[in-house]
Amino acid sequence: MYLNRQIPVLLLLSTLLMISWRIDHLSASTLVYPSTSVPSVKSIITGADQTKEYLPLLKGKRVGMLVNPTSIIHNRSIVDSLHTLKIDIREVFGPEHGFRGKASNGAKVSDEIDSATGIPIISLYGAKRKPSKEDMDAIDIMIFDVQDVGCRFYTYINTLRNIMEACAETGKELLILDRPNPNGYVDGPILDMDLRSGIGQFPIPITHGMTIGEFARMINGEGWLPNKAQCKLRIIQVKNYTHSMSYDLPVSPSPNLNTQQSILLYPSLCLFEGTIISQGRGTHMPFTVLGSPDLKGIYPFSFTPVSLPGISETPLHQDQACYGLDLRTYNTGTLRRSGKINIKWMIELYKAYPQKGKFFDRTISKQMGDINKLAGTRDFMQQIIAGKSEEEIRRSWEPGLSKYKQMRTKYLLYP
Repeated sequence: MYLNRQIPVLLLLSTLLMISWRIDHLSASTLVYPSTSVPSVKSIITGADQTKEYLPLLKGKRVGMLVNPTSIIHNRSIVDSLHTLKIDIREVFGPEHGFRGKASNGAKVSDEIDSATGIPIISLYGAKRKPSKEDMDAIDIMIFDVQDVGCRFYTYINTLRNIMEACAETGKELLILDRPNPNGYVDGPILDMDLRSGIGQFPIPITHGMTIGEFARMINGEGWLPNKAQCKLRIIQVKNYTHSMSYDLPVSPSPNLNTQQSILLYPSLCLFEGTIISQGRGTHMPFTVLGSPDLKGIYPFSFTPVSLPGISETPLHQDQACYGLDLRTYNTGTLRRSGKINIKWMIELYKAYPQKGKFFDRTISKQMGDINKLAGTRDFMQQIIAGKSEEEIRRSWEPGLSKYKQMRTKYLLYP
C-alpha cells in the first residue's frame, strides 16, 4: 500500500524534472528533442535511428536531405529507408565525395539522378556550395544527417553553415539528426580569420569538440550566418551519449578515412598536408602512416603511394617508396585522454628531414596544401622552423583556446 501511494508522487517529480531540463536546453531559435535516458556505456542511439521522433514531422511535407554514405538507419541508407516509407523526398543534396560517396578528395561532383530511388541529387561540391532559392522552393523542410569527425578542416561543417544560410533565407526549418563526435576533445590554435578558406571558415580550434547539432547552435548563437540571420533548428539528440565516450563509426566518413585509427589520427596528421610528407594517400592505410622518399636511411618503415581511382588519383610521391612512421598500432586513446592533438610528429619529422627548405614549399607539388590555412595561423610553420618546443607552441594558442572552450559551453547538448 505504501509503495502504491508513492508512485504518483514519483511520477510527478520525474515529470517536473524533465520539464525543467527541457526548458534549460531550449532557445528561441532551437527546438531540441533531448534524450530521456541517463548517459551510460550502453548502446548509443543516433538521431537518425530514432525514427519515431521525426517521422511525424515529415508526413505530408516535401523533404530535402543533405546526406552521404554515413547517413544510415540501422546500417541502411536513410534515403532508401525513408523512400521505402513513402516520405516525399524531393531532393537530395550531396556534400564533398557525393551522396553515395564515390568521389575522391576535393573532386568536383556533378548533379545526377539517383539510380536506386529516382530522386534528383544536387551537388553542393561542384558548381555551387549552397542550395539555390529554386532548390529551397521545392521543399518544406530540410534534413541534415552527416557524420562529422570534429575537425575545423573537415568540410562538412562548412556545408552545414551553407545549408543553414539557405534555410534562414527562405524560412525553412532544418532538422538535424545528430551523431556523436569521435574526436570530442578541444585543441589547437584558433583560426585567424585572415586565413579563412575552404578548409577553415570559423574562428575555432583544430578540434572543436562538438557534434553537428551543437555546432549548428553555435553558428546561430555566435551570429556566423550573413547579417546574423537565424536558422530555425530542430535537433534529434543522440541517446546514451556523452562527450567523454569513445565512438566507433559504423561507416567510413570519407574515402581516405577508412578505419577508426585513421579517424582518430586525422586531426594530427592532416596538418602534414601542408608539408612534403605523405600521409598515406594513395595507399589502403591513409592517415595512419607518414613518410617521404627523402627520409630513406633515417626510418626503416616504408610504403609506396599509387593512383587509386575514386580515392586518390594523383597522391603525393606517387610510385615512390616513402620512409617514415607507421602509426597503425599507435594508441589513439592517449589523444582522447590527453585532450590534445599530436604535434610531436611534426617537430620530429621536420628535424629529421634532410632538405628543410623543401618541407613546407608548396611550389614543389600541387598536392601540398597551405600549412598556414591548415594550422589556422602563420605562427605554426615559423615555430616548427625555429625549433620551438611543444610547450612553447601550445602556449601561443592561449588565451584564444581557453576563451573558445568557455564560449563552447553555451551550446553543448551532452555532458
